[in-house]
Amino acid sequence: MAFDKKYIPLIIGIALAAGVFIGEKLNFADTSDRLFTSNSKKDKLNRLIDYIDYEYVDDVNTDSIVDVTVNGILDNLDPHSTYIPKSELERVTNNMKGDFVGLGVNFYTYNDTIIVIRTIAKGPSEKAGVKAGDRILMADGDSIFGRDWSNADIISKLRGEKGSKVNLTIYRKGEAELLNIKVKRDVVPIQSVDAAYMLTDKLGYIKINRFAESTYKEFKRALDRLQNQGATQLALDLRDNPGGFLGIAEQIVDEFLEDDKLILFTKNKSGTIEKSFATGKGDFEEGEVYILINESSASASEIVAGALQDNDKGTIVGRRSYGKGLVQREMSLGDGSAIRLTVSRYYTPTGRSIQRPYDQGKSVDYYNDYYKRMSSGELENQEEMEIADSLKFRTPQGKIVYGGGGIIPDIFVPLNSNVQNETLNYLKRRQYISNFVFEELDRDRKAYDGVTSSDFIANFEISDAIALKFQDFVNMKERTDISFAAYYDEMKRLIKSELAQQLYGSNSAEQIINQTDDMIAEVILLSRSEVKLETPISEDTNN
Repeated sequence: MAFDKKYIPLIIGIALAAGVFIGEKLNFADTSDRLFTSNSKKDKLNRLIDYIDYEYVDDVNTDSIVDVTVNGILDNLDPHSTYIPKSELERVTNNMKGDFVGLGVNFYTYNDTIIVIRTIAKGPSEKAGVKAGDRILMADGDSIFGRDWSNADIISKLRGEKGSKVNLTIYRKGEAELLNIKVKRDVVPIQSVDAAYMLTDKLGYIKINRFAESTYKEFKRALDRLQNQGATQLALDLRDNPGGFLGIAEQIVDEFLEDDKLILFTKNKSGTIEKSFATGKGDFEEGEVYILINESSASASEIVAGALQDNDKGTIVGRRSYGKGLVQREMSLGDGSAIRLTVSRYYTPTGRSIQRPYDQGKSVDYYNDYYKRMSSGELENQEEMEIADSLKFRTPQGKIVYGGGGIIPDIFVPLNSNVQNETLNYLKRRQYISNFVFEELDRDRKAYDGVTSSDFIANFEISDAIALKFQDFVNMKERTDISFAAYYDEMKRLIKSELAQQLYGSNSAEQIINQTDDMIAEVILLSRSEVKLETPISEDTNN
């Protein structure tokens, strides 16, 4: 029988009425007889959120409840599976992407005002005429100074679509009137290579602060430049590098290893093994390499160090690394937030896992491992290092290496007492040094006109008067009476480094800090020695 189209409105009406009826009967007092119910874990969580959303006596922000729930679930997993809320995802993504769309200025908020520390070379602000020392008072007519503006608010105001323009109202010292400068937003790189320069006529130096999408390209440009300057040896500084993308670490390792050498392998929940091998494209396979690590070198940093150590390539210098051997993958949760979930473990070429134990999950003990190492004396004496004899592995040339909690260096360098000086670290954390340097620099920027970075590094000295002035600056801020007499030289070096940072950038600042760095000194000594580290480490190493 043919269907009569005149009944369509009637059928739709009946369906709507049925929907209203079911909706009235279906309430949150229903349990097992609820329509479409299931016993799945997902449904249980969904139902709980719905109960709170619709039935709880008070209004509740269920978004915050979901955040707590997700974090609670992840807290029962490993220490490195993490939740990234929507408010943080863009910042985290940009940091690992290696660039963002913005104005291209380094700034900080000082006395409730945005102050330009430096403009990024060839960036949008430099092209538009913005200068170091400028105070940005307004953006597109809106005031962006005062205590109500957080750094996140400021960044949100200054960033925008590529090609869009923002009108800045700027106060510049020495100018009678406020300046109006229009800046066209563009892609701005986030630097992951802090420094690249020659330590000696043969030994180059590169410091990487993380492994972002852009890091390999930055590293390769730096390596090419150093090789053109005569580098046949390289010190790769991975200290305090928390890691990043595994694939980027593999690309960097590939520059040092011969074709078909194993870089690492991963194993997932089902036991599937994926191996990564070096290709024939490496440009530093014949060169000598020294990898600098410390207790804060983690993840991708440990992949680089472990791959080279297990292939008997180069020398690992420093202290035992962090001990993170887990691989995360970022997964969207559909609402602008994401999780980074551990999906596999990675192993160095000899088969060792360097992940330290996490039996208690995200416990305080896991994150306080640094203080455990400090109290045990490990950071100052390698004999105090706990090594599990059952986790012993052997490289192709017979060197003994260990798994189970970080990469153990070939050459141990103890922690310098100045590095762990609590007073100096406190001053850096409170930004006292950077604030003081800015004020000193702002008094007379023209005094540094024509002074090149190399001249500054070689010849400029911080006077005793400036050091005393800084001491007074801190005492005024802290309302106390602190004396820096015991470490004046180190304080002067920190002040000079910060001055170089604000004038020339991180490459110059690192060169100044490295002048008295014990690990750098050890690498230079090794690079000049005719006797290289070829003897396998004794099996009698402290067990």
